[in-house]
Amino acid sequence: MTLEWQLRDVSKECADDAVRQGLDAVFTHMHSGRSNKRRGGKELTRLLAEARSLAACAEEWEIVRQLHDSVAYAEGRILRHDFEERYRLFQDGARDEINRDYLGRTMWATHQWMVSTGRNYLAAHPEATAAEVLEHFRAEGEDAQFMDAPADRPGRYVIPRGRAETALWLERILRDGRIDIEAPDEAARNMVTSPEALALLAADEQGHLVLQAAELRRRAAGLDELRQVIEDPGALERDLQQALEGQHWIFGGRFVGEVAQRRLVPGDEVDIPLIRGDGALHVVELKRAMGLKRPLVKRYRDAWVPAAPVHEAVGQVLNYLVGLDEHRNRIREQLGIETRRASALVLIGHPAVQPEVPEEELNEALRTLNAHLSRVEVLTYKELLDSACRSLAGPDTGGRG
Repeated sequence: MTLEWQLRDVSKECADDAVRQGLDAVFTHMHSGRSNKRRGGKELTRLLAEARSLAACAEEWEIVRQLHDSVAYAEGRILRHDFEERYRLFQDGARDEINRDYLGRTMWATHQWMVSTGRNYLAAHPEATAAEVLEHFRAEGEDAQFMDAPADRPGRYVIPRGRAETALWLERILRDGRIDIEAPDEAARNMVTSPEALALLAADEQGHLVLQAAELRRRAAGLDELRQVIEDPGALERDLQQALEGQHWIFGGRFVGEVAQRRLVPGDEVDIPLIRGDGALHVVELKRAMGLKRPLVKRYRDAWVPAAPVHEAVGQVLNYLVGLDEHRNRIREQLGIETRRASALVLIGHPAVQPEVPEEELNEALRTLNAHLSRVEVLTYKELLDSACRSLAGPDTGGRG
């Protein structure tokens, strides 16, 4: 509701019809949910960024600034109270008196607790120095993030001592152990609040092997789900995209994450945008796997060569790369993504689509094409699965199906 109110005010200030139409698309999306609940998610962020781009093209720079705040709020980078005060959405004066009073009462209660806790600590440690008292408060504050509300002690709350230190230890393992977990701090917090997870970690001297095993199990499960979609003749591109989202490890260790924004160039929307280790963009274009209606390769003289679907897909991603090159300055300034050295991967088909062609010969035809392409690579989904299986250091089950 807060975001919609702000956007309604922004829409009133717009002078350009295209920008207002972009905001109308945002409102349509927000009210397309069930039970009158406003919808958010990646699509909302994408539509807001698109409206911001339209405002920039119309040189309505104040609207661009406000929509930039809208995107930041939708992504959680601006907190609600700050956002509401900045745009004075629910107040008559310059500042929100309710928030002011709430903050004041919170500060008062915090200082009362500090005085009481400090007296108790000094009573138990009369020889403590000022530095030791401050360290005690710091540790108490860290552990307070893991406060429990025991069901058998109504009205009472418990701060488990040492829980924050355990979480920090786990977070450092997750960050430094080359285990690709998107939010190591959140994962660490979830683990230290789970008795089962703590029991597993306690059984291992460092906890490292347990965490690696859990991550490998998660990856193997994701790979099995992806395989089922790939081998489904009725699976569409969007089904494959959903199965691959959040699993950038499948594409190899040179990628560090996915980009939330898929529409980087007006008129083009990439399927899976990845970030390479050097900070440059890598586009993954998805075509059908077992559901591909036309052959991948055809016979030409004495050899197999890529057929029309492959060349059409390569031409499509080459157009993407041209558009990214032409808009590289704007993309770098607005989104912080480097597209000048962007590359692309086309995933298309499966050897089982053409059982009359030996798999090795089909792959060789695509490798020959790749050798003559500088920024684009073409793979079948089977090759992707086989490579991912090898990266898990487990048995190669990629030959099934």
